Amino acid sequence: MPAVLWKVDGNVLDLTQRALIMGVLNVTPDSFSDGGEFFATRAAVKHGCEMARNGADIVDVGGESTRPGAQPVSPEEEMERVLPVIRELRGAIQSHISIDTSKAKVARAALEAGASIINDVSGGRGDPGMLALAAEKGAALI
Repeated sequence: MPAVLWKVDGNVLDLTQRALIMGVLNVTPDSFSDGGEFFATRAAVKHGCEMARNGADIVDVGGESTRPGAQPVSPEEEMERVLPVIRELRGAIQSHISIDTSKAKVARAALEAGASIINDVSGGRGDPGMLALAAEKGAALI
């Protein structure tokens, strides 16, 4: 099998060696998977650290629910939710941090705060600036 390589934050990860584990950290009051349990920054950071200790290669931080019927939030509100968590996690864990957003403005701020991966559920179609941002910053994009 040919190597499948993924460059993330200056590291080259060989995806043919093993699967990577991503821990999902929803910093939303209306998450369908955790019921808003990690909406507070302190609780979110603690949980992100636990995920990293338990083997998560990536901690994916999201500030807007993608569940059906969820109310959209502004980029400003989304940033208020995720940026403090990303900043604290960056200083506390060795795992990669991804930002789960479809907004380029949020992704840019998250990359500047310490994320190295953009996880865009829209595949770059939700915001015309997302793909250009990933290219400009050299960010991994999923």
